Amino acid sequence: MSYTEVEPDEIRARLARGEDVFLLDVREPDEVAEWAYPIGINIPLGQLGERLNELPEGKTIVVACHAGGRSAAAANALSEAGWTAENLSGGAIAWQALEASTEE
Repeated sequence: MSYTEVEPDEIRARLARGEDVFLLDVREPDEVAEWAYPIGINIPLGQLGERLNELPEGKTIVVACHAGGRSAAAANALSEAGWTAENLSGGAIAWQALEASTEE
């Protein structure tokens, strides 16, 4: 494994500190239409190879999906291709759970 795992609360803390976080959402458009991360760009996993030019160079890419599986595969591929990548542990499920727990 050549990427690191990051928890949703860490990403939210980075955002709260004003850090410029690049979140790559590799879910399908219908999943994004159902619920979208508050930041990021959507490039479905199946299109990632042909859309690498849309990714920033020299910046850590946080990869996210629904539960963390597809994003782990994408983070690994990006790391092997030379990017610094982090996998959002638990994906949208974990992000939404964190949002729900902080709203109580």
